Amino acid sequence: MAFSTASSLVRYRLLFPATSSFFGASRRLYGFSGLRFLATARPRGLRAVSAKRRDESGKEEVNGSLVLKEKEISEGRIVPTELHKEATEAYMSYAMSVLLGRALPDVRDGLKPVHRRILFAMHELGLSSRKPYKKCARVVGEVLGKFHPHGDTAVYDSLVRMAQDFSLRWPLIRGHGNFGSIDADPAAAMRYTECRLEPLAEEMLLADLDQDTVDFIPNFDNSQKEPSLLPARVPNLLLNGSSGIAVGMATNIPPHNLGELVDALSVLIHNPEATLQELLEYMPGPDFPTGGLIMGNIGILDAYRTGRGRVVVRGKTEVEVVDAKSKRSAIIIKEVPYQTNKAALVEKIADLVENKTLEGISDIRDESDRSGMRVVIELKRGADPAIVLNNLFRLTSLQSSFSCNMVGILNGQPKLMGLKELLQAFLNFRCSVIERRARFKLSHAQDRLHIVEGIIVGLANVDGVIRIVRESSSNAIASEALRNKYGLSEKQAEALLDMTLRKLTLLESKKFIDEGEALSERISKLTQLLSSKQQMLELIEQEAIEVKNKFSSPRRSMLEEDDCGQLDDIDVIPNEEMLLAISEKGYLKRMKPNTFNLQSRGTIGKSVGKMRVNDAMSDFLVCRAHDHVLYFSDKGTVYSARAYKIPECSRTAAGTPVVQLISSLSEGERITSIIPVSEFSGDDQYLVMLTVKGYIKKVSLKSFSSIRQTGIIAIQLVSGDELKWVRRCSNDDLVAMASQNGKVILSSCEVVRALGRNTRGSVAMRLKDGDMVACMDIIPAAMRKDLDKVGRDLSAPWLLFVSEGGFGKRVPLTNFHLSALNRVGLIGYKLQEDDRLVAVYVVGLSLREDGESDEQVVLVSQSGTVNRIKVRDVSIQSRFARGVILMRLDHAGKIQSASLISASEEEEAEKID
Repeated sequence: MAFSTASSLVRYRLLFPATSSFFGASRRLYGFSGLRFLATARPRGLRAVSAKRRDESGKEEVNGSLVLKEKEISEGRIVPTELHKEATEAYMSYAMSVLLGRALPDVRDGLKPVHRRILFAMHELGLSSRKPYKKCARVVGEVLGKFHPHGDTAVYDSLVRMAQDFSLRWPLIRGHGNFGSIDADPAAAMRYTECRLEPLAEEMLLADLDQDTVDFIPNFDNSQKEPSLLPARVPNLLLNGSSGIAVGMATNIPPHNLGELVDALSVLIHNPEATLQELLEYMPGPDFPTGGLIMGNIGILDAYRTGRGRVVVRGKTEVEVVDAKSKRSAIIIKEVPYQTNKAALVEKIADLVENKTLEGISDIRDESDRSGMRVVIELKRGADPAIVLNNLFRLTSLQSSFSCNMVGILNGQPKLMGLKELLQAFLNFRCSVIERRARFKLSHAQDRLHIVEGIIVGLANVDGVIRIVRESSSNAIASEALRNKYGLSEKQAEALLDMTLRKLTLLESKKFIDEGEALSERISKLTQLLSSKQQMLELIEQEAIEVKNKFSSPRRSMLEEDDCGQLDDIDVIPNEEMLLAISEKGYLKRMKPNTFNLQSRGTIGKSVGKMRVNDAMSDFLVCRAHDHVLYFSDKGTVYSARAYKIPECSRTAAGTPVVQLISSLSEGERITSIIPVSEFSGDDQYLVMLTVKGYIKKVSLKSFSSIRQTGIIAIQLVSGDELKWVRRCSNDDLVAMASQNGKVILSSCEVVRALGRNTRGSVAMRLKDGDMVACMDIIPAAMRKDLDKVGRDLSAPWLLFVSEGGFGKRVPLTNFHLSALNRVGLIGYKLQEDDRLVAVYVVGLSLREDGESDEQVVLVSQSGTVNRIKVRDVSIQSRFARGVILMRLDHAGKIQSASLISASEEEEAEKID
């Protein structure tokens, strides 16, 4: 590094007299041995010389450092040093000055210097809670002129914040006038507003200040004294919290409830070894001034244990019905998270609605007034309030996180502490305050007792005292005579001489005797207090409880322990009904329920979309967006994914390959059955599996509640067999199985043995040559009683048969009887030679007022054409009938699959209209 002569950086130390109090204080405060200044111009008589390094031979080499020779200096003194070392020391000194003098609060009284100086200045001005208000400008001027040599804006802003009930959980100053709002409106100028102390501040922070409880230090110009701390009776750092950004570190401590904080402090007093869990029983978490909901306790535990944690806070909301006829509702925001700007929140919501990012909102208005906060968000007709609310939590500051960073000044150094460490540091400080106050009172009591004892001696010898006084020519001679005559001290003699004649009455003598006894008793108690740590702790608890009884209030922030506040995709996706279609080659797509309109029986239908070459529809079902979809493959493996993760597409789209949703599918593996499951609860819930070769088994639904990404085994298969059908059932349900030749077996699900996943099962049907299993369906237990009917009963339920040729019929369930497994079965459908059975469904579970079926059936052909018809349009016939035409298949191939769905909500509305 090279320096020119004109721009050389030269540092020199100014020598000040040792008696300079200002720089002496600076040395003590920041550890300076003297003040250094960095000059840009070289002082007269100085010459910049390049620093050189000598090698072993004694030669000098330039190394870039700056060395100054002192021999040519005629005035001042030069301190040779390295630039990086001096910069480090200067920066550290500046950083420590910011840490200790501005940004970080003290652990003991929980205040920063500016807040402490404001409260002390108001105390000195006599602005107690019982006195009239005074202008804030008067207080700011007092603070600036005596204690805080900084800008008036910083002082006034700090004063304003201590008076805002939405900034501090327990305000320390009572303001009169405009002190701002939660909408970030600024306070009025200091010349307009007035203030005085809150009763809590007097009781908690300023009591006993005049009893030598804390040290007083010189102010900035050594003209007055100011307290280095305030004798807090409650941990104010935890009570009101604190936030500040220093150099290299910051602090962010949440506020807490006064009653809970005192209770936790009492627990620690009685049991110093109390665990964090025991403290949390009395103080479960922060209590923010703006209320809100605290989501989960994981962040609270981290913050209380280590000093760092993330607390998720949500605004408090309600849902109100705006118009019962149109079923329109509104979300009412009654509380917002701590430090959230309400006006900015409303503006953000309006911007999101305008940009189409947030849907379902028709209007937003702020109806807040003096009675409380009320932001009304009106929703559109049909909008789900839960989904809109979750979107508000995800996209706006209606849900925010408070990052706890519990750093405070302890013993002159910044330190990160947990809850127990903070409480213990306060207890240690409070013990020292109690001890200093007791010593102060003891000293005064002993001094007073000494005077009272002398007065009592004088009153007992009043005649002699009067005689000595009359015979003495001066006060000094009288005082010496009294000391010699009655063995009094100088103070006692002076007290006797200062007494008036009215004090010589018998009544006054009795008062002195009583006062002496009271003083002796007080001295005894104070001496006992100083010798017992336990009594000090009891006194600390007693005084804290007194503050609690006077000022405590109920908790504002509610705790939600079951929710961590994390919003997943499922929280902002409506749980709407949806259609799932899967092809033989594994193309899957999700569609809206109204994609296929109702059509008449015997029509051509509507195409489900463009199919791949040699592809055909495999399955078509109805589920909800939040359901777990279990994908069963032909190899007996099951995979799982949420229904909403399937991309939604139009009717004509080809769909998404299943391999993109289930990446672990092996080559050649096909999904043959899909089961939507809302929840995996219930001990009597099973999945019945049926293979192409007729093997059946039952597995508990809970066995599939946790499926890894690579899938798990659902059934063991013999060579050449495939898992084809999976249905959900309970033990009281019935299972109906049909072969392609139209044979039907009706059996109880209880007969099917419940096995583990890694088993094969038993034989379901005895199939003839060339015959295969066609379909399986579950009959709910509520329909079992109908099987006892005799005679010709055409009422529900029915078995709906669908053949490949597009024919179908309904057969009353009473036409069949229960049979064991491994049987040939009854004839259910007499088919033509070139026709085969495709599907069998139990219908009639949902009935209209006239007793007819309210279900619909969706037929899918091999070419992808879909026809959706009403089940009640399908004729009721016998087991041996051929059926009626359900769908014309002139150019659509054969029926590939059929699915049963219920009437949609939109159709119900059409019926009402």
